Order: sequence, then C-alpha cells, then structure tokens
Amino acid sequence: MLHPRYWHSGLHSANFSIILSLFFQMFSLLFLTLPLLGSSVPLIQDREQVGIVGGQEALEDEWPWQVSLRQDVGSFWMHFCGGSLIHPQWVLTAAHCIGTVPIEPSAIKIQLRERQLYYKDKLLPLAKIIVSPRYTFANKGWDIALLKLKTPVELSSHIKLISLPNATETFPLNSECWVTGWGDLDSGVSLPPPYTLRKVRVPLLDPKVCDAKYHKKTYTGPSVKIITDDMLCAGKVNIDSCQVRNSGCLFFPKVSSFLPAFSSYLLSIASCYLLLKTP
Repeated sequence: MLHPRYWHSGLHSANFSIILSLFFQMFSLLFLTLPLLGSSVPLIQDREQVGIVGGQEALEDEWPWQVSLRQDVGSFWMHFCGGSLIHPQWVLTAAHCIGTVPIEPSAIKIQLRERQLYYKDKLLPLAKIIVSPRYTFANKGWDIALLKLKTPVELSSHIKLISLPNATETFPLNSECWVTGWGDLDSGVSLPPPYTLRKVRVPLLDPKVCDAKYHKKTYTGPSVKIITDDMLCAGKVNIDSCQVRNSGCLFFPKVSSFLPAFSSYLLSIASCYLLLKTP
C-alpha cells in the first residue's frame, strides 16, 4: 500500500495534466495484508486476484466512488477488478489488473454506481490506459494504473470522488481502515449472486513487524526488505482483503467536523498474493 507521504495533493485541481506527469514519479504502490505472499506475471487474462474475506455486505451508496472494471468475454462484460473514481474523468486501479502487455482502451469498460454486479449495467468506455512504466510485478511496487474515461461523469449523491490525502498526512498504526470489493468470500468460495459489494475493516500494522512475519514464511534473506519504505501493511489473520479474485480498495475514514461521516481518504488499491494459512 502506498505510504501517505507519497500522495500528491490537489489531484482534483484544474491542472490535472501536470499532476499526471508527476504521478508515477512521486510514489510506488503496494497493499499487503498479513497472511499473504507470492507473485505471478500479470496479464489481463491472468491477473493476480484479491478477495474480501471476513467482511460484510456494503450498504446502498455507501461507497459512491467504487468502480467495477469489465472485460468482454463474448456473452457479456465480466467484472475482473475494482477501482476508485478520483476525478470526473479518471479511475485509479492496480497495475496488476492491466498487466505489462499494452492493451487497447476498448478492451475495458467501467461501471459506476453499482452495489450488485450486472444488475443495472451502464458501461462507460475508456479513452486511455496508463500503467506505471516502473511496474513489473505487484510485489516490487509501482502497482498503479490510471484509466481515463472518454467523457467526464456527472457527479451526484450516488457518484462521488474519493479524496486523496495530502503528502504530509499521517495515519497512526492500528488505525481502522476499510477495504471494499467484489472478491471471493474465502479460498475457493466465490461471491454468489447477486454479487453484492462487500466491505471489511482492517487495521494498519507496524511495517517492521509485518516484514518480520513475511520473512518467517519465505526464503527471502533477512537483509532483504519485503515491506519497503514506500509500502504500508494492513490486515489481520482470517480477516483480510486478499484471498483470491479481484482488486479491492483501501479507505481511511476522515476525522473532521467539516466533513460528513462517510467521507474517506483513498490509501491504496490492493495488491495481494498467494494465501498462507498460518499466522
């Protein structure tokens, strides 16, 4: 997960093109939860997958920036990853959802304002796909991509932008965050119809403790950092956002007397790997 100090403030300003040019230079992005590790070569046909484990169903319009990414499978446009609306014309998602092989924008469509997949589809076309040029594997960082819609969406009470924290924003350890998505409920347990959006609460963890736990389960040398300085770690055993299938998004609730209770910061798009059963 991207550390908050790497976020650039003002992403919703009019000078969006300048911010885009700085976007991939300022930070890398990786979200790791405690019981997971692994890697694969990500392609749109064979992406790493993320689920929402130990969570509950989201309420209607509870996450109005949540996006479903779709790909054409012949008979319909199938959901394959999640994302977040950060600008009326831009969606943030994980690079592992797109892969390293260039694809045409017409290969992906976007669905907004949908609690239950496929219920009221109104798919939106893309004009551009930008994957971080430094991305190779999700566990190497820079796991971030931007999707530009052909036309800006009209914001409403049902469709809203998710805020990005300022570069100086900090988030204390053990702070409670939320992950949302349409992923599997458990290993080998797919989300059943009507495919309702789910949410799960997870705490931010000490990166040093998290790194040590990862080293216990891998052959990585002790001198090699698994949780690097540009990553955050969140989750707990049996309650996490990364089991199998589809990217989720991590949100940190805002605490402010000037903001509604449902306001949040977007901290990361989830990048998760092979499940390790033991804590």
